[in-house]
Amino acid sequence: MQTRSPNVLLITADQLRHDCVGYSGQYPVQTPHLDRFAAQSTVFDQAYSHVPLCCPARQSLLHGRRPETFGGLWNYNAFLPVGSLQPEHFTWSGLLSDNGYRSAYIGKWGVNPEHDATAFGYDSYVSEADYQAFRKQRYPDIEFKNGYFGEASPVPLGDSQTHWMADRAVSTLRQLESEGKPWHLAVHFPEPHLPCRPSGKFAEMYDPAAMPEWAGFRETFQGKPYIQRQQLLNWGVEDYTWADWAPIVARYYGIISQLDEAIGSILAELDALDASADTIVIFTADHGDMCGSHGMMDKHYILYDDVVRVPLAIRLPGKDQTGRVDSRFVYNLLDMAPTLIDLLELATKNSPQLQGRSLKPFLTGGPEAADWRDSIVASYNGQQFGLYTQRMIRTRTWKYIWNLTDVDECYDLTADPGELVNLIAQPESAPIIKKLRTRLYEQLALDGDPVINNEWMSHQLLDGAKLASR
Repeated sequence: MQTRSPNVLLITADQLRHDCVGYSGQYPVQTPHLDRFAAQSTVFDQAYSHVPLCCPARQSLLHGRRPETFGGLWNYNAFLPVGSLQPEHFTWSGLLSDNGYRSAYIGKWGVNPEHDATAFGYDSYVSEADYQAFRKQRYPDIEFKNGYFGEASPVPLGDSQTHWMADRAVSTLRQLESEGKPWHLAVHFPEPHLPCRPSGKFAEMYDPAAMPEWAGFRETFQGKPYIQRQQLLNWGVEDYTWADWAPIVARYYGIISQLDEAIGSILAELDALDASADTIVIFTADHGDMCGSHGMMDKHYILYDDVVRVPLAIRLPGKDQTGRVDSRFVYNLLDMAPTLIDLLELATKNSPQLQGRSLKPFLTGGPEAADWRDSIVASYNGQQFGLYTQRMIRTRTWKYIWNLTDVDECYDLTADPGELVNLIAQPESAPIIKKLRTRLYEQLALDGDPVINNEWMSHQLLDGAKLASR
C-alpha cells in the first residue's frame, strides 16, 4: 500500500534577525523551543532573504521567482500603486491543492491586497484582522502610546496575538490531522515586527542595562549614502545613544521569546497528535530588523546583513537530523518552492522557471551540486520615504551594494563584519569592486531584472561609471 505524502508545516516570523535566535549563539535571546527544534533539524547558517520587505518577500515565497519579474516591488502601503502576485500565477500552495492536500493559512498575508489566501490554494484563512477584532471586542479600552518604539502590552499573555494565533494553529492542526489526508499549514506570525509589545512575563524578561550593542551600532556614516543618515531624521532617532536603544532592543528580545513559546505550543501539539513523523517542518523569517543597528529603525534603504540574513531550519519526517549547513549560501524564500516540489515529488509541467534551487541534497545527505551558488543577490526598490533602488551581491568575504542614485557600498566582511567602513572610494578595492559589479550584472541578467535593461544602467555596472564619493 502506498504511504501518504508528507504533511508540510511552515512557520515564519516577521522581521526576525538571524542572530536573534538562541541557537545562533550570538546574542542573549532565549528561544528554548526553537533551540530544541533546531537540534532536530538541518540549520542553514547562511540563509538570506532576496528582498527584505514584507509583501514582495511573501509573494516570492509562494511564486518561486524574484518580485521584479512580476511587479511586486513594494508593500501595499507604499505611495505608488503596487503590482502583486495574482491568483492565476503559479504558487506551490496551489500545486499542493491540485495534488490533494488540505491546507490552511494563519497570520500575516501580504501576497495580494484584494485576494486572500483562499485564492491561492488554501482552504481556510485566519487573518491579522481577525485577531484585531477579537482584541477590540475583548479589550476595548486598551490604548498604546509609544508608537513604533513599542511598550509592554496590558493584554494577558493568553490573549496576545502570538498565543491567539498559536491556539488557532493548534485547533487547525487537530482538524487537518483528523481528515486523513496530507495537509499543509502555514502559520505566519506578525512578530517580532515593530512595534514590539510583549505581554506578561515577557514584558520584563530582559533588562535594558544588560543589552549588548549590535556589531553594527557604532556607525559614523562616513562615505555612506545620504539616505542612511536621513533615515534617522525620518524616525526622529538622530540623537539616540545606546541607552535610548537598549529598552527597544529589550522589548524586541522579549517579543521573540514570547513568539518562541507560541511556536513551542504548535510543535508540542504536532507531537501530541503523533504527526511529527509524517510532517516536514520549516521555520524561517521574511527578513531581519535594524532595531538600532547602524542607529536605524525597521529595514528600509539598506541591505546590511541585519535585514537580509535570516534564520532557516528544516526538519524532515522520520529523520534524525542534527546538521548545520554553514558553508553554502541559500535563499530561504526562493529555494522553498523547488525544495518542496522536490521533497514531495510533485509534477510541475505548468510552472514557470523557478529561480531558486532545491535544498533536498542538504536535507537528505545526497550529493551536493558541484556548481552550488557562492554568492547571494538581494534587491530593494524603495518604500514609504521615497523611491530608492538597490541591488546587492554578497560573497563569503565581500559585499557590494549598487545604489543606482547614490554612492555605492563595498564592505570587507572579514575585517568589518558590522559593515561600518565603506570601501567604495578606496583605490585598493577597485579590482574586487569591478569583479563584483560584473558578477552582479550577470546574475541580474540571468534573473530577468529590468533594472539593467538600458545602456545607462548597464554602463554603471559594466564600465564602473559611478562617482565613488559625494
